Amino acid sequence: MARRRRPRDPRALLLWPGAGTGADHESLVAIEEGIPEMPVRRVDFPYRREGRKAPDRAAKLVASINAEVGVASEELGIEPARIVIGGRSMGGRMCSMAAAEGLGVAGVVLIAYPLHPPGKPEKSRTGHLPELRVPSLWLCGDRDPFGTPEELAEALGTVAGPVTSVTLEGRHDLRNAGDATLREIRDWLGLGRRAAR
Repeated sequence: MARRRRPRDPRALLLWPGAGTGADHESLVAIEEGIPEMPVRRVDFPYRREGRKAPDRAAKLVASINAEVGVASEELGIEPARIVIGGRSMGGRMCSMAAAEGLGVAGVVLIAYPLHPPGKPEKSRTGHLPELRVPSLWLCGDRDPFGTPEELAEALGTVAGPVTSVTLEGRHDLRNAGDATLREIRDWLGLGRRAAR
């Protein structure tokens, strides 16, 4: 595990889904429900809200993240530097790109980051990582076809900012890893263990 560095004084969490799902994905709902200490917003990309299945190009997706952070900042009265962004697969990747391009957020949560398309390691999606300077939490499966733990370790070596990396049991969907995912996010946010209901 890499150095465990947390975001400074996070006050809100914004989460985006993967390419083939929406903000109502059960894993994102579980995270929202498991973090009652701060506002957690699940956000759809514009193409999902418009009823389209195919994602827009990265530039448009990143622009929408920038806009949503601005909206959340204004509505919640929380400056962007106290907002953590992230999400599953493509959602997390776009958040990491937004932060690498200068969006001044507190940190980034990356769940099942897609290092490359399955079976195509030559099509790397990591070129922006040397510009990612905010604290980042990486939660990836040990059998993910979008990137092996070894490939992830190599990619994380290029990240400019503090990295926390946790390998979970599972493939890209991280099915059955919901409790561990929530536990790691809470710990990284500095919230500690949640009391049993």
